[in-house]
Amino acid sequence: MKLIVKWLMSAVALLTVAWLYPGVHFASFASALWAAAFIGLLNSLVRPVLLVLTLPVTVFTLGLFLFVINALLFWLAAYLLDGFMVTGFMSALLGSIIYSALSLVVNLFLELTFSD
Repeated sequence: MKLIVKWLMSAVALLTVAWLYPGVHFASFASALWAAAFIGLLNSLVRPVLLVLTLPVTVFTLGLFLFVINALLFWLAAYLLDGFMVTGFMSALLGSIIYSALSLVVNLFLELTFSD
């Protein structure tokens, strides 16, 4: 149940990003659902590999390169999915920052709501 609620709230967070920032666009709620699932998949499978491969750059930039990795994954999801569009890298960067902040709020809410 918690996974489904998190998926739905992540899709709403993506739609909120599109509402707050004009560089991110969604065709429908269904495309936001697909994007939330795909971004979650990328974050669980591709992101750890990228973190290990870019560790020296990440350490050198004191962790700021993580923003670039998040933006690239956000941009990749928009490139591969129909109905999800990001107008450029800076839009992906700002969109991923907003989405990360909203995801933090979603995760905190879910921890408080579904705590055992």
